[in-house]
Amino acid sequence: MTDFFPSQIQSLTDIVGFGILASTISVLWAPLLIRFLYRFNITRRSEYDATLAIESRKTKVHTPVMGGLLVIITVAVLVFVFDWERRFTWVPIGVMLISALLGGIDDLLNIFGAERRSRSIRQTMTLIRVHRDFKMRLWLVLTFPWALFKRASLWLGSHPGKGIHVHEKLLLQFIAGAISAWWIYWKLAENWQELYIPFFGLVSIGILIVPLIILIVMFTANAVNISDGMDGLAGGMLIPTFGSLAFLSWVAGFNELAILNSVTAGSLIAYTYFNIKPARFQMGDVGSLGLGALLAIDALAINQMAILPLIAFMFYAEAVSVLIQVAGRTLLGRRIFKMAPIHHHFELKGWSEEKTIMRFWVVHLGFVLLGVWVGLH
Repeated sequence: MTDFFPSQIQSLTDIVGFGILASTISVLWAPLLIRFLYRFNITRRSEYDATLAIESRKTKVHTPVMGGLLVIITVAVLVFVFDWERRFTWVPIGVMLISALLGGIDDLLNIFGAERRSRSIRQTMTLIRVHRDFKMRLWLVLTFPWALFKRASLWLGSHPGKGIHVHEKLLLQFIAGAISAWWIYWKLAENWQELYIPFFGLVSIGILIVPLIILIVMFTANAVNISDGMDGLAGGMLIPTFGSLAFLSWVAGFNELAILNSVTAGSLIAYTYFNIKPARFQMGDVGSLGLGALLAIDALAINQMAILPLIAFMFYAEAVSVLIQVAGRTLLGRRIFKMAPIHHHFELKGWSEEKTIMRFWVVHLGFVLLGVWVGLH
């Protein structure tokens, strides 16, 4: 015991130290990133942003986006230089970068791209009947299920605008989730082929864990993306979430993953400092999709899938509010909330942005602490 305890303290010291290092480096190069985003006019536009109908949000136009690069780049570089363990860190970083690349392309297309249109189902069916080219009619018939998927996916998103369409995002996120499932189920070890349930132990669900992993990676990435709608909101909630994952990874003996989560939390502290209202920059899809995917895969890698609804509570609540809103419009013909995601509902009810953010932070922190307690059992 006397030999074991000092080694554990040393590893914890290293984990915290890497978090401090990440925070320091992020603070130092954040002004360079802000200058770069302004220099190339990578700033928020008003087109297709329904939230700008809220009077208090109109001042956010021309705020730099893609500020999430501060975290994504810092985490990727520090982990590659100091914590590159092929078994435990290369897939999480790879999935994070794939998701961040998807988000970055979406951010840039929304700013600099041309408007993209999506053909309706009625238009497709008309073309199948009247198009003069038989080969084109055959092609439209064969791809009709894909056209249905494209239109149905719009229920989960806003106007397609200039950026990547919802169905394209879902397809690429499915690929990121599939990579995560392949790594966890086939590459880590037998222990990862079972689902750990706190208070009960390991439960085997066989190959069904693969689609479950894919679904969780996709849902969590989109949940963080949806929550990135107010200055400081997503960043302030991600700090305790990744901090809790760092602690649980250390407790479970996965020091490489603990360092990865600590570096992420440390860099998020610096990001949130610059993102507090009035924000110097906003996270953008490049950060929210990348960090959402990383959050999911890091929890899965330490077999803590069951506590994700707790340590990511407000992110999941935001995503569920959007699904409820879509269901209300589709099934009942009316809105359930004044605006979804739910943080805009409270804003329209009269809460100030600061009040909404800080109350979300407090509620989220409470559930994170509950998730850590549950995860230790």
